[in-house]
Amino acid sequence: MRIVVKIGTSTLAHPGGRLNIRHIESLVKVWSDIKNAGHELIIVSSGATGLGAGKLQIARPRDITTKQAAAAVGQCELMYTYDKLFSEYSHTVAQILVTWEDFDHELRRRNLQNTLMRLLELGAVPIINENDTVATEEYSVGDNDTLSALVAQCVHADLLVLLSDIDGLYTADPHTHPDATLIHRVERITPEIEALAGGAGSALGTGGMTTKVVAARLANAEGVDMVIANGSHAELLYDIVDGKDVGTKFLGRKETNR
Repeated sequence: MRIVVKIGTSTLAHPGGRLNIRHIESLVKVWSDIKNAGHELIIVSSGATGLGAGKLQIARPRDITTKQAAAAVGQCELMYTYDKLFSEYSHTVAQILVTWEDFDHELRRRNLQNTLMRLLELGAVPIINENDTVATEEYSVGDNDTLSALVAQCVHADLLVLLSDIDGLYTADPHTHPDATLIHRVERITPEIEALAGGAGSALGTGGMTTKVVAARLANAEGVDMVIANGSHAELLYDIVDGKDVGTKFLGRKETNR
């Protein structure tokens, strides 16, 4: 199975922006084990700007220049950490930084696809992030939920998993409605499902439930199943890969047409 996993900033970092070492160590251990089981794995990792801000000891920047500077600092720490932890399980990582142009231009998209496919053939784990140090609003994907769906389309993935700080899509906002229940399966994204999506994410991240539903629509349109799950429980990925009811699963066309 070819799996794209997106990990959010709120899962990778403490509220102050510093790396959550316990979480990332647990995640890499599970990811490595899943790869050992014969699956292909691509990681779309948020966190560069948030980690960079934490390392620079500044609040999350709002102006584009400081965001790009923080991303440059944070990307180094992020890749150093991934390389170190994956190496402990004898896996090699590869860094790929992209912008919207890499998906919008056919030749660049094909080049990206060829590189990713070759890396998978070579047994590497591609770690993808938006190239925030050069991306401006005009050329920005905007959020890594959407980016992960574009990557899943590009490599014809079997499964996309968005690991966030929430268990999935609920019937109402669980922070304000204690009686809200988790929706385990979404066979079709209707206006009612879209209405359930919330607004802003955490202080560190840029995504919310709205971007996740958008990502699900993009992935499902290409037949890719997508799951939203809580990234604080790394071992849940085993159950997701096994097809168990974890988080919220948005069914791709291939599955809904069976």
